[in-house]
Amino acid sequence: MNEEKIAISSTQPSKRSVAVLFVCMGNICRSPIAEGVFRQRVAQAGLDHLIRIDSAGTHGYHIGARPDARAQAAASLRRYDLSGLRARLVTREDIAVFDYVLAMDNDNLAYLSSLASPDYRNKPQLFLDYATGVNLREVPDPYYGPEEGFELVLDLAEDASLGLLRHIQQRLGPLRSNRR
Repeated sequence: MNEEKIAISSTQPSKRSVAVLFVCMGNICRSPIAEGVFRQRVAQAGLDHLIRIDSAGTHGYHIGARPDARAQAAASLRRYDLSGLRARLVTREDIAVFDYVLAMDNDNLAYLSSLASPDYRNKPQLFLDYATGVNLREVPDPYYGPEEGFELVLDLAEDASLGLLRHIQQRLGPLRSNRR
């Protein structure tokens, strides 16, 4: 069975695939949690063959590192597996290639907008713009706080992931899931 591969472009509303990038500062806490949660939601919807998911950081402090142990532990308790993820630095090309470039906070959003070429300056947006059950606009960084901060990040990622998935499903239109 051959599936047609369609190029990723933000100007084609009828395309049948989407690429999503989650971005925080170091790519070891918030963005890998968002990636792990969204990846599971997409798989549960049977759309993992149509939605490419990745995460990156705006600073190169942890390139190649696994997500923070506290992030992995909190995620694991909710059955999200982050163990295969590795921190990487976001690039200008990422902003051009990914359809959704989702920052965890305003500082990272500003950085992404400044990194982007002029044609893509308005593409980055806040991840929590897709949340429906919270009044926050930014995902707080739990790195220097208590472990409960990772629970909050998971709560926010779960909420925003559902809203994002609904949005993407509407964008893609009627689809056949990859489930059998």
